[in-house]
Amino acid sequence: MVGVADAVVQGHARMHSDWSDIRERVSRLAAHPDAGRVFGTERHGWRLEPTLSVAELSALETQLRVELPGEYRSFLLEAGRAGAGPWFGLLPLYRDGGRWRWADGGRTDLESLDHPFPHVTAFNPVDQLPAPPERDGYESEEAYAQAQNAYVTMWDEESERAEHSVGLLYLCHYGCGHYEVLVVSGPARGQMWFDGRVADEGFTPLTDTDGTPIDFARWYRRWLDEAESQVLGGARA
Repeated sequence: MVGVADAVVQGHARMHSDWSDIRERVSRLAAHPDAGRVFGTERHGWRLEPTLSVAELSALETQLRVELPGEYRSFLLEAGRAGAGPWFGLLPLYRDGGRWRWADGGRTDLESLDHPFPHVTAFNPVDQLPAPPERDGYESEEAYAQAQNAYVTMWDEESERAEHSVGLLYLCHYGCGHYEVLVVSGPARGQMWFDGRVADEGFTPLTDTDGTPIDFARWYRRWLDEAESQVLGGARA
């Protein structure tokens, strides 16, 4: 029998999104001979990993000390914990030594997901830095090179400071060190953002065609719709 707490979790998930169609749609794409045309297929292979149980989701959120945004938590319960998705797919979520973590190379700070990500518009952490050194300000090539190296070190340290990515869950590798992330805490909670710091692009909210920020459900379904259009010609009968 489903307990009261389980019923609350399940009901909350249904309030946000119905993912009952996802596995059938992904399976149909996987079986198509042109499925490999979609970028990232070689990584995720059109596989969706098993869903989380209500108990597993509860344990995950207890560990993180924060409730995940509704669209994503319902996806975990109804569609899968990782696998087929935008770009190289949804990064694996797994349990290691009794603790949950995402296979994101340590990008997600699991200890600060409950700390508010403060931004609602695009920002670049390094915009506040002074301009880089110029050659005519130094007496020798050696001094100039040292100044350049020091600036690069300062740039890297400022760009990667942990405080810039609090409240962000790294869900998807875009390629070449770029990621798409879910805002878990803060005023932009529930929105999907792009982390392009590796190319000096900073953080940018992902938007719909009308410029409004998109949530996890719109982000995932937009990818799936585009994949079907590419592979099936838009036919979903």
